[in-house]
Amino acid sequence: MLKSIGILLIAAAILWIEVPPLLKKKHKKELLVFSIFLAIGIGLSITLGLEKTIPNPLDLLTFVFKPLNDVIALLLK
Repeated sequence: MLKSIGILLIAAAILWIEVPPLLKKKHKKELLVFSIFLAIGIGLSITLGLEKTIPNPLDLLTFVFKPLNDVIALLLK
């Protein structure tokens, strides 16, 4: 729990430093992308802080492309 609070405090500091210049320059799209990436990073960091496992993105790619690879291999035989 303490790790989660620390991560949220660091995220708040990042927001406090980065967001006002983006709002001042009216960079709405950049602020949206920044917010999405920060939210993803916070979520992953808290998950790791709670010692949960995060699936490897390569496993998803293998799951998607393995059947396609098998079909192509059958067609080329």
